[in-house]
Amino acid sequence: MVASADQLATQAGLAAFALGGNAVDAAIATNAAIAVVGPHLCGMGGDLFALVATPDGQVHCLNSSGRAGSGASAEVLRAEGHRTMPFRHDIRTVTVPGCVDGWVALHQRFGTLPLATLLSPAVSLAEHGFPASPLLVGSASQLDAAAQQQLHELSGQARRPGARVRRPGVARALRAVAEGGRDAFYRGEFGNGLLSLGNGWFTEADLANPAPTWVEPLRIRAWGHELWTVPPNSQGYLTLGAAALASEHIELPTDPDDERWAHLLVEAATAAGFDRPQVLHEHADGMALIQAIRGRAEMVHPERASQRQVPGSDGDTTYLCTADADGMAVSLIQSNASGFGSWLAEPATGINLHNRGLGFSLDPGHPAELRPGARPPHTLCPALATRDGQLVSVFGTMGGDGQPQILLQLAARLFHHGQSPAAALHAGRWVLRGPVTGFDTWTAAEGPVLQVEGNAPADWSTALSARGHRVQPSPPFDSAFGHAHAIVRDSEGFWSGAADPRARVGSAAGG
Repeated sequence: MVASADQLATQAGLAAFALGGNAVDAAIATNAAIAVVGPHLCGMGGDLFALVATPDGQVHCLNSSGRAGSGASAEVLRAEGHRTMPFRHDIRTVTVPGCVDGWVALHQRFGTLPLATLLSPAVSLAEHGFPASPLLVGSASQLDAAAQQQLHELSGQARRPGARVRRPGVARALRAVAEGGRDAFYRGEFGNGLLSLGNGWFTEADLANPAPTWVEPLRIRAWGHELWTVPPNSQGYLTLGAAALASEHIELPTDPDDERWAHLLVEAATAAGFDRPQVLHEHADGMALIQAIRGRAEMVHPERASQRQVPGSDGDTTYLCTADADGMAVSLIQSNASGFGSWLAEPATGINLHNRGLGFSLDPGHPAELRPGARPPHTLCPALATRDGQLVSVFGTMGGDGQPQILLQLAARLFHHGQSPAAALHAGRWVLRGPVTGFDTWTAAEGPVLQVEGNAPADWSTALSARGHRVQPSPPFDSAFGHAHAIVRDSEGFWSGAADPRARVGSAAGG
């Protein structure tokens, strides 16, 4: 089974299965395809995290997030008057993209089909063209004049849904990876263009050093299951900490449509996340952070909103998951950060570059302060669930800083209330959002609003407002509430899955 935010990518994953590949093969093929057709979400210029469950009951965790270039200097940015990292139109918010390194690392450890075979559907889509999705067209229409010039290949073609979009430079880059591995990308056409754009921010040595590291995943028990995610520099600890807090100290209503269910989970999410800017950095102890959250039961007010600052919801990312008949499954997330990322593109290939460096701090002495070779705090946090050592589910979402909030709601629905993937994914959501970008709620003096989706229960907005939440009603099935997908294994060993309708062109399929 494959679930992704674009049916063309899902079909690429199924093609890998049809050729005898495993779940990792299918995940690579799916991600490569959506890197072509979903540049507003992800791409070869972004980062990647993955959890891989193997049939022997092991869970492996890959961190393929990129590092700041050797020329990185917080002092220089501060001298220019910056108090936070630039958001767009600045190469200094770009870290060395980890996506391609992540594909290669996954393939080397678990892949069974040739990498060229897995990338072939993506190459075909890039060379021959694909129909622009409604969300791609909408995202392209939001580009300013400078970004339209940088991303002229995309903005010039994706003018209406269904318009054919070709990306020949991306096809060349994919072929280079298929034929020459990671060095053909990082030390080839793309890498040379990145060095030129960086003008000293990156060095050849930066691009020669592979990004991926296999790390120990985080794990806690909640609602009768073991929940797994990626450790820092990821914010995944917030998902597990809030789930532990909710399952151990909060008595949720039996009906997840009850407005009190939403209120209590909002309280758990804010108690978990309010101090994220101070504590999250690449060397943070994820389990210690979770234990600290577990001790915050008194911070959850059963009746009233606690008015804490919390992470926002904006950000464009793609999440996908795969599972095979042997019991291997992959929970993979890959991202540009915000929309098309930095709104810069490597000029030769046209690959747009992420802006993950926005997670760095410019505060002197901060543990996440921008410095050469450092990884920034990251929003990406794929998830996985087991029970008694057996894989139960792979699940995750896009949604920027709001990912842990969305995952908390999904985990409660799937594992506490026993809902099906389709029911859990179609249910209305709440998300806390910052006032401007969705990445600014840690610093904005006015704090976030609580967005409530239009397809949520009718009384949520009124009742949550009465509890003191600053509620902002939103349209039903709005992309701002994430593109979540899930695959669940039942007691008979069958997979069931669903793709988020908010993605518009997403699909879950199997055979």
